[in-house]
Amino acid sequence: MQSFRNLRVWEKSHQLTLDVYASSKTFPRDEVFGLTSQMRRTSASIGMNIAEGCCRKGDAELKRFLQIAMGSASELEYQLLLAHDLNYLPEEGDASLTSQVTEVKKMLSSFMQKVKGSD
Repeated sequence: MQSFRNLRVWEKSHQLTLDVYASSKTFPRDEVFGLTSQMRRTSASIGMNIAEGCCRKGDAELKRFLQIAMGSASELEYQLLLAHDLNYLPEEGDASLTSQVTEVKKMLSSFMQKVKGSD
């Protein structure tokens, strides 16, 4: 068992979540229970699954939770595209968040490759 707080990928995913929360504050009010809520839950899910995987026994379970985190990151990537296409995010905010989610996905992929476990 390792502390998730010591992982750079968790730190990056946590910052991504904070940035998603900040950026989604400007979304239309009628999206509060729609895209705003969904993006916030999805971004938080990345860090939550990393944290949960770190407290599980064995590499196979850790790897499974990292795969779930990767799925959430991919889901967020689409949600950012949708928010951009709906003109909810300014160009620079969209580019920054998209860059962050891409970096987190690369880090998750690298971490999964390092973790031994069932495939």
